[in-house]
Amino acid sequence: MTGDNVDDTSLPTQIGTRLRSLRTASGRSLASVAQELGISSSALSQIETGVMKPSVQRLVELVGVLGVPVSAIFDDVAVATPRPGAAGADVAEPVPGVLVSRGEEARPAHLGEGVTYRQLSPAPLRGVTLFESTYPPGASSSPDGEMLVHAGYDCGHVVAGELTFEFAEGSVRLGPGGSLSFAASRPHRVVNATDEVAVSIWLTLDAAGAPGAAGPAGSDADPPQEASALQGATAALPE
Repeated sequence: MTGDNVDDTSLPTQIGTRLRSLRTASGRSLASVAQELGISSSALSQIETGVMKPSVQRLVELVGVLGVPVSAIFDDVAVATPRPGAAGADVAEPVPGVLVSRGEEARPAHLGEGVTYRQLSPAPLRGVTLFESTYPPGASSSPDGEMLVHAGYDCGHVVAGELTFEFAEGSVRLGPGGSLSFAASRPHRVVNATDEVAVSIWLTLDAAGAPGAAGPAGSDADPPQEASALQGATAALPE
């Protein structure tokens, strides 16, 4: 059960309840999902009831097993066209076809180590996830050092503070204004090794919409010319 923090407070955005709804909608049993994740049914039950806050890594693993994007913890993903009814209560449509969110009721998803995710799009868009992540000092996407691997393509932009992005081949440190992109199938880990809060914005495309994706949906190979594009790096530290 490494990578998950026990907390006796309820999750502000009811992540656990949402994950349970997604699991039951997929027809999967608690035991089968727990077995695929390599954790006990009791641990998964604690996540679904809000007793345990999943780490970023565990959340990504969970939604991956359930076959939905991370944005599914915020909205109903079974939509093809955004509409106010599929978004939050603060979303309006002042002009036909234009959805607007003022942000008054936007609540972040609180994960392990104090990491938070906040959706930035006013309504869900199939195949696209746009969100803001906040990493407190010393926080990481996986406390036990394991790396994230998931389908699609990630594009990140650091807004404040400094983040270190670890890959098997080396690591990249980015400050405000720095950005990077890479196939999410490339093992990676996000770390805030500083004593200041770090904030970044992420755009994640599903496998079908990822750069260089020429095969069927689910193919998340690296783009043909370059796997990672980096801008504004304060340091690149090969290992």
